[in-house]
Amino acid sequence: MQYRQLGSTELSVSEVSFGTWAIGGAWGKVDDNESLRALARAMDAGVNFFDTADVYGDGHSERLLAKATKGKEDRIHIATKFCRAGNIHDPAIYTEASVRAYCEQSLKRLERERIDLYQIHCPPIEILRDGSVFAVLDKLQREGKIRHYGVSVETVEEGLLCLESPGVKALQVIYNLFRQKPQRQLFPKAKEQGVGILVRLPLASGLLTGKFKVDSVFEEGDHRNFNQNGDSFNVGETFAGLPFKKGVALSRELAWIAEGRGNMTRAALRWILDNPNITCVIPGFKNVAQVEDNLGVLEAPSFSAAELERLQSFYEQEVHAHIRGGY
Repeated sequence: MQYRQLGSTELSVSEVSFGTWAIGGAWGKVDDNESLRALARAMDAGVNFFDTADVYGDGHSERLLAKATKGKEDRIHIATKFCRAGNIHDPAIYTEASVRAYCEQSLKRLERERIDLYQIHCPPIEILRDGSVFAVLDKLQREGKIRHYGVSVETVEEGLLCLESPGVKALQVIYNLFRQKPQRQLFPKAKEQGVGILVRLPLASGLLTGKFKVDSVFEEGDHRNFNQNGDSFNVGETFAGLPFKKGVALSRELAWIAEGRGNMTRAALRWILDNPNITCVIPGFKNVAQVEDNLGVLEAPSFSAAELERLQSFYEQEVHAHIRGGY
């Protein structure tokens, strides 16, 4: 395992880290015992950073992380998020009283005294323009409730706006072979300002595993079923914003990336990690096998210059026009 500095902070995090949306809920059925085994396997492999949120299973993923990391609080870093448990458009959600309450509740579920990275969870751009929530986070940081804070964003515009606030030390973005726009302007600017980049949905909700068919069916409680067209939250959070059938067709055209790299999953993750502006990638998982598959990227060779050019052209000519969700 290799480790990278989280922006200008003192935190050094594993380049392959993990997100816990799937084990919390909204990705189909999960088994808590299997989730705990998977978390243990990741930590055994050197993973020292996990991303979660208060709304993942109504706090369930935070509780699982508390159990999995008991006694390892100094070595295993946790990032969590807030605001989506309420009406994200209501300014009252971002007041000191509200944010403090969210923070205290997460600390209780995580069984920790401090959150390593506290993130605003995809807030509306008007909240970011107002900026008063950052003063609240500054106060919680001074009090020692949080070590650092950042923002999970939906668009490049939102990310650039966040960079205007000096306290923001990390941005969490959707970035993968189907969502390449952030690399042009946002990533270099973030690096210049010492802001870390956490990459979520690196496999485009599973499209980049190459395992789906156009007639694949997802469980009723799986967001890949109920949010395919953005009916519940930003459409970009599901299949990178691509219509499902189009995404499946495009993924088939990318099957070649697996050659010499084990499979498409490892190849897709390698493409991300080869970007020097990236701090870490945070794929999801529901079992030990998926953790091990994602960790396989550590052995996957990088892409050649010709391959990278081919992937860039493919995105610009075949993919970009079909993306929904703000990028």
